[in-house]
Amino acid sequence: MSQHILTAVAWPYANGPRHIGHVSGFGVPSDIFSRYQRMAGNKVLMVSGTDEHGTPIQVQADNEGVTAKELADRYNRVIAEDLTGLGLSYDLFTRTTTKNHYAIAQEIFKGLYDNGYIFPKITMGAISPSNGRTLPDRYIEGTCPICGYDGARGDQCDNCGNQLDPIQLINPVSRVNGETPIFAETEHFMLDLPAFAEVLGSYLQSKQGEWRPNVLKFALNLLGDLQPRAISRDLDWGVPIPLDGWRDQPNKRLYVWFDAVVGYLSASIEWARRSGDPEAWRQWWQNPDARGYYFMGKDNIVFHAEIWPAMLSGYNGVGARGGSPGSLGALDLPSEVVSSEFLTMEGKKFSSSRQVVIYVRDFLARYDADALRYYIAVAGPENQDTDFTWQEFVNRNNGELVAAWGNLVNRSVSMAAKNFGSIPEAGELSDADRALLERSRNAFGPVGAELRRSRFKNAITEALDVVREANKYLAEQEPWKLKDDTARQKSILHVALQVVDDAKTMLTPFLPGSSNKVYAMLGGQGVWSGMPEMRDVDEDGGEPYPVITGDYDGAARWEHQPIKPGTPLAPPVPLFKKLDPKVVNEELSRLGE
Repeated sequence: MSQHILTAVAWPYANGPRHIGHVSGFGVPSDIFSRYQRMAGNKVLMVSGTDEHGTPIQVQADNEGVTAKELADRYNRVIAEDLTGLGLSYDLFTRTTTKNHYAIAQEIFKGLYDNGYIFPKITMGAISPSNGRTLPDRYIEGTCPICGYDGARGDQCDNCGNQLDPIQLINPVSRVNGETPIFAETEHFMLDLPAFAEVLGSYLQSKQGEWRPNVLKFALNLLGDLQPRAISRDLDWGVPIPLDGWRDQPNKRLYVWFDAVVGYLSASIEWARRSGDPEAWRQWWQNPDARGYYFMGKDNIVFHAEIWPAMLSGYNGVGARGGSPGSLGALDLPSEVVSSEFLTMEGKKFSSSRQVVIYVRDFLARYDADALRYYIAVAGPENQDTDFTWQEFVNRNNGELVAAWGNLVNRSVSMAAKNFGSIPEAGELSDADRALLERSRNAFGPVGAELRRSRFKNAITEALDVVREANKYLAEQEPWKLKDDTARQKSILHVALQVVDDAKTMLTPFLPGSSNKVYAMLGGQGVWSGMPEMRDVDEDGGEPYPVITGDYDGAARWEHQPIKPGTPLAPPVPLFKKLDPKVVNEELSRLGE
C-alpha cells in the first residue's frame, strides 16, 4: 500500500557555499532515502531551502560590503546550483525570505502564543562593544560552566549537551572579532520548553528501537534540563513578530532557528500551491498513515528531536497548558530524526575560515557527482565521525566504482553488443547460473530493508557484494573463450546482463546518474530515474528566485525485472573515470590547504 513520506532536509545557511561535510550530513543521505521510497511506490515530498535570516548573515554581509538580502540572494543561487549538481531530488528547494514563509512562521508563533506557550521575559543579551550589535548565541564561545569544556557555544555545549545562555559561559568571547561581549537587559519572547517535558518524554520513549541510538540518547539526555528558550532577537533582518506593539519595531525579529524549522511546513505549503492543489500538503502533515523523516547533522539534533516537536505540540494544543490547534489544524510530529555524525578532512574539522574545506562546486568541477555520493554512502559519517582522505576517495573510486561496478557493466554489455547486438536469450542454465540469478534477485529484500531504516552503508555494501559475485562468475565462466559454443556464451552473457540490470536498480538511489547510463545501455527507453532542475519562480509577480524541483516519475521501480532477449544494446560508455593519485594530490590538495 502506498504511503505518504515527508523527507524534511536541514536548511543550509546562506552565508557561503556548502562544503562536502555539509552535504554528507543533510544532502546525500536524504536523497538516497527519497529515491528509494519513490521506487518502492510511496508518495514522497522532499523539501528544504536556504536559511537566510539571522545575525550570521548580517555579519557576513557587513564583511563583504553588501546588504543581507544581496548576500542571501547570491548564496541561495550558489547553493541551489551545487545541490542540483549533486542530483538531489527535491520536490521543492526554496528559501526563507518568501512571503509564504513569513506568513507560516508568524502563524506558528501566533498559535503557540494563543495557547500560552510563548511569554515575554527580560533577559541579558550579548552585545558587541565595538558596534553595539546583538551577538547571536552561537557566535559566542567560552568554557562550559557544567562540564568545563573549552569551546562551548552560547546556546548549548556540544560536549555535555546541556542548553546554555551566553552569560553563563566562563570567559565568553565573540567568534566574530574575538571581543569580550557586554551584557545588557532586553525583552524577548521565550518558548516554554518545560511545559512540554511530559509530552516530549512520552514522544521520545515511543521511538525506542526505531531511531538511531546516537540521536535518541542525545535527545533523552536533554529532557532533564529543559529551560525556556528565546525565540526573538534584537535584529532588523528576519521575520517580524506578529503582535501589536511588536510587528513594527525595527529591531525585533523572530530568532532564526525558530523560523528555520517552520520552513519544512512552509516549503510544503509553497510546493502545494505551485503544484496546483493548495491543500495537497495536508496529506503529508495531517495524515495518520504519513511518515515524516528529518535529515541533518548531529549539531541540529536538539532542534529537530525536541524543539520542533515541542513547537508542533504547542501549536496543536498539546502540552501542560492544553489549548487548541491553530488555523492550519493539528500537525504531525516527526516520525524519525535521522542524524549523521561529522565528516572531517585529513584529521581536521571542516572550517571555511581556517581553509580546511572542499566546496561542493570545486569537487563537482573535477569529479562525478556519483563518485562523491558513493563515498558518502559507503564511508560517510552515518554512525560516527569519519575522516575524509583523498587517498581513500581515490581507492574507493578506482577499486570499487571503476574496477568492480564499471568493469562488470563494460565487459558484459560490450561483449554481448559486439557478438550479438542485443540481449541474448538464455539456454539451459547451469547450477552456477541459477545460483547467481537467485542471489541477485534475493538481494532486493535486504538492501531495501536497510534503506528503509536509513542504514545506507549496509545497503550499498550488500548491493556491491552482488556486483563482486557477478565479476567472479564471469571470471570463472570465461565467456570470451566460448566462440565455438555460442549457446553457452549466450546463456552466460544473459545471466550477467540480468545481474547488471538488477544491480543498476539497487544502486539507483545511490548513483542515479550512472544508473541512468546503464539503463540506456541495456536498451531502456525514456527516463529511468528523474533528475532535479533549477527554475526561476516568483511570488505574485515579485522578484524571481531560483528553486530546485523536478519530475521524478520515471521507470525506476524497486523490483527485479526480467530482461527481454532481443532488446538492442547501446554501445557501452565509461561509467566512472579512473583517477591518477598523483594528479589528484597535486590538483586537489590546494582545495584543502
